[in-house]
Amino acid sequence: MKKQTLEAHEYALADVFCDKYEFEIPGYQRPYSWQVEQATTLVDDLLLFLEDQPENIKDADPYFLGSLVLIKPDGPSSQVVDGQQRLTTLTILMSVLRTIMTDGFSNSLDMRIFQKGDEALMTDDKPRLKTRSQDQDFFFKYIQESNRLDELFSLNKKLSDSQSNILKNALAMHRLLEKNDEKVLQRLTKFLMTGCFVVVVTTPNVESAYRIFSVMNDRGLDLSPTDILKNHITSKISGKDGKQENYTKKWEDIEERIGRDNFNFLFSHIRMIEMRTKSRSNVVADFKNEIKPEKNPENFIDKKLVPYSEAYSDILDENYSGTLYVEDINNSFRWLNRIDNNDWVPAAIYYLSKYSNDAERLLKFFRLLERLASILMINRVAINNRISRYAKLIAVIDAGTEFSESSPLHLVDSEKKSALQQINGPIYEVGQIRVMVLLRLDSEISDGMAVYDHPRITVEHVMPQHPNKDSQWKKWCPSVLDHENLVHCLGNLALLSRTKNSAANNYEFEKKKTAYFNPRNGHSAFVLTNEIIKEKEWTPTVIEARQKRLVNKLIEVWDLN
Repeated sequence: MKKQTLEAHEYALADVFCDKYEFEIPGYQRPYSWQVEQATTLVDDLLLFLEDQPENIKDADPYFLGSLVLIKPDGPSSQVVDGQQRLTTLTILMSVLRTIMTDGFSNSLDMRIFQKGDEALMTDDKPRLKTRSQDQDFFFKYIQESNRLDELFSLNKKLSDSQSNILKNALAMHRLLEKNDEKVLQRLTKFLMTGCFVVVVTTPNVESAYRIFSVMNDRGLDLSPTDILKNHITSKISGKDGKQENYTKKWEDIEERIGRDNFNFLFSHIRMIEMRTKSRSNVVADFKNEIKPEKNPENFIDKKLVPYSEAYSDILDENYSGTLYVEDINNSFRWLNRIDNNDWVPAAIYYLSKYSNDAERLLKFFRLLERLASILMINRVAINNRISRYAKLIAVIDAGTEFSESSPLHLVDSEKKSALQQINGPIYEVGQIRVMVLLRLDSEISDGMAVYDHPRITVEHVMPQHPNKDSQWKKWCPSVLDHENLVHCLGNLALLSRTKNSAANNYEFEKKKTAYFNPRNGHSAFVLTNEIIKEKEWTPTVIEARQKRLVNKLIEVWDLN
């Protein structure tokens, strides 16, 4: 008979917090992250549900609390693959009820929190749930031991995020429940133990548990691809001598340092560095089926995740910290971060991690990469073509030929020609590029000294799109064709650090300069706009001269000759 490898059963909580299970949260799991809103919502929902139930709890409708996925070969030992947030929160809830209620119920709840030792069986008292080792001493002392909540609530020391969540949730649930009379609390406790159910899925090994975990959580539960990969990778590291715990901490430290969203993006970038092609699946599948970091998880974390995350952080924060060309390299990062796509990022991460100690090489590469990314953006190159271009770039970085004449890092003549057509044309109509191009010009004209940290940057026409027929604008530019050719070009555009004012658009030139372009301190935040303010008139001749000068500056900046 084929050995059964998976079991799934529905149990009331009284049959979950019992001697059949000794729950343990493995070190590779995320820290406890439920916050007050989630914890109090659980309690509120239970109390609200009970209001509509019969007086006799035995006749109440069942209440489903979700599922648990456990690695449980033989015996009670159970590693929690999925469900740690619920188990931890339910233990906190039972601890709070135990503190508030009378002795009979308190003793019953104590049995659900603690497994009592048996002298005849030579067993000791032990908690039914062991949290991650980083939190277990704290959790045991203040939650699982009796009569310690007051001590917990009076703590005045720095706690980890997970410990802070434990404290805040216990305090919030305590405040919520202590308002109720004993009868309501007894009713809640009876229902919690006998009327609240979970589906417990058990499997004897980590591989099948991971498959279940992945299937369940790829269907929309609140887990990210990196949560699934963390389980997949760190579970393959030996638990001896705290090794798994140390690598799990490395993983979590990186996630905390760069933020959860960026951490997920990082894995997409690593996927590109490793596979060098557009994904035809998803990040989890690509790592499992193609990259396979679990074959040598320590090497993956030490040699790839750590250095790539450090490079990614430096790029995002524009914070390269070498000894030479620091400001120039960070300036390239600043302009790269204004590109309207992230397809350039894998190549940037790879190069910075590979040559972090060669500042001269980094400076040359990132100036060329910023140029390439900017021109691909200006030319509105399609995503598949961008991905293919950067994949080829990663390949030549590997080969050490990124600066060769045929390198994809360089622009070809047709790309330069196309970019010139864009910047010489009605650039205002290409909404995705106009701010970036004008800021690049402004920076160059100000010798790179300008800082663009304004919460809002907009682009405004100097000569209006629809001038009044009796205005000075019409006298300066009576030709409809001239107006059509000039109105959207670089030479007729200004930068503003404010929301656009449609009424001000048609102001006469002098009023527009003083009331719209010229803020109260007497000058604009942008050199380009200050140049406009100094002009006495705004004729086609002025616009054309400015257009020529600005285009020539961009030709110089991006070497478009």
